[in-house]
Amino acid sequence: MRERYPGWQPSTCGDCYRAQRGSSGSRSPRNRGTHPRGARAGTREEGLTLAEVLERYDGGPDTGVFTDGAANPNPGPGGWGAVYVVDGEVIAQAYGHEPHTTNNRMELTALLEGIELVPEGTAAVLYSDSNLAVRTVTEWAAGWEQRGWRRKRGPVENLDLVRPLYERLRERPELTVVWIKAHAGHRWNEYADSLATAYARDEL
Repeated sequence: MRERYPGWQPSTCGDCYRAQRGSSGSRSPRNRGTHPRGARAGTREEGLTLAEVLERYDGGPDTGVFTDGAANPNPGPGGWGAVYVVDGEVIAQAYGHEPHTTNNRMELTALLEGIELVPEGTAAVLYSDSNLAVRTVTEWAAGWEQRGWRRKRGPVENLDLVRPLYERLRERPELTVVWIKAHAGHRWNEYADSLATAYARDEL
């Protein structure tokens, strides 16, 4: 992939990534069925490591930036994760956590951090399974900005994240934010979920 993006260095080396996927080194086909191997689609699988996610799931889109956020309880300790994938290969990934936060804040943070994984000028789709986060930046933020960053019925929640996210996306018109269904067997959405919950595990 580095030939396609001169000077770009992935945060996960190829050998490390292939080791996570197992010795077979097989790549996932584009847009295969959405049912996870050995699990019923739509069930929430928690606590899976990245390697377990890659072994269990093979559905969904295989190119884009996949983001997720979590807090357990909500509010409570939480984390966020983002992974940039091209043709089923991890180009870059990032994750982090906060000792006290909310699910919505982590979803917004994941999108904000996910933007920075994509080289400037490179078109990409950012996937989030938070309908609230997606609608915030694609539908509502423009009106809030016109009203001085206020809603009709009061202040904008999480404005410290919403405003910079909206402004950053406006600076990056080559990026598109799209909703993706959560826990439906989409490999890279599950991978982002695993990154977001890594703070609660001993193994990434």
